Amino acid sequence: MTVNARRQAAPVPVNSDHAIAAAYNQAGDEYITYADGNPILLFAFDGRYGYGDRRIWELLDTRLRALRISGADTVRILDLGWGPGTWLRRAVTRAREFGFCHIIARGFDIAEDQIRRARELSETLRGRRGVDLSFEIGDICEPYPEADASVDLCLCLCGVLNHLPAPDLRPVLREIGRVTRGDFVTTVRAIGSMPTVYVGAVEDARSFRQDNQNNRLDVEFQNGRRISLNSHLFDAAELRALVTPVFAIKDLFGLDLFHGRFAEDSRWNPKHCKTTDKFRSELDRLEKIYCREAGFIDHATHLLLMATPREKAAKAILPGVVPARRNTA
Repeated sequence: MTVNARRQAAPVPVNSDHAIAAAYNQAGDEYITYADGNPILLFAFDGRYGYGDRRIWELLDTRLRALRISGADTVRILDLGWGPGTWLRRAVTRAREFGFCHIIARGFDIAEDQIRRARELSETLRGRRGVDLSFEIGDICEPYPEADASVDLCLCLCGVLNHLPAPDLRPVLREIGRVTRGDFVTTVRAIGSMPTVYVGAVEDARSFRQDNQNNRLDVEFQNGRRISLNSHLFDAAELRALVTPVFAIKDLFGLDLFHGRFAEDSRWNPKHCKTTDKFRSELDRLEKIYCREAGFIDHATHLLLMATPREKAAKAILPGVVPARRNTA
């Protein structure tokens, strides 16, 4: 079906990918600023989710550095469903700085307007020597063209999994596990997080309601526009149980338990109420203490999970070394 035909089609069910694509298409360029901050200053991390983004980037930067130090001169990166392509552009930029000779990076999303913007923003980067960077319209629930165990770093960030209907989650994770040979990194909205309407700032909404039992978010915006999206909020135990059959989890922790809740708002807080470096440092300390604690993790803005396919994890056991048996007596 062509893009024009899809746009002229009759209204579609709330849980379909067409409803999600339409919502992100209508969000347009404003979505990039809301989600990522300045799209040109890749490493400024001054957007609404700046603290969490810095933590994600520390992890990705470390993984790319470790891969290069191991002797690899080629890296393959796959970004699942992150429309404007900011994270993929960050990863490719850093991979070039680390000296990878060949960088194969593909990102896809169901929102064609977000893909258009990603292509525009990456035009200069795509022309660099040794960089094979592409952004395509695609569905995360469909098979990927990547070969088995070919992807060094697979990203699925910023709540993409929150939008998937429950029956699609396990097949999607199996497909991700099939193509991944390195690390899989995902972030999802936590069940105790502060509200979001995903496609823009929550204050742009006149009303909204998240129904986690039926996995649905209904939003009416200030301009009268209405959207209904598939939306499911995860707790840490649920996410762990979902991923464990396919992946060996390396880490799972909460992103932004405190920073977002203590951020000042220029529309409300006087200028002299600015947070100090000492105060931000204390928030950093608290984040590190509580981000994995059972009583706190589910109240983070996002949950971050890093994992590797179970088959790869099993092969990583040294030859001749027998894993310790668990005492079942």
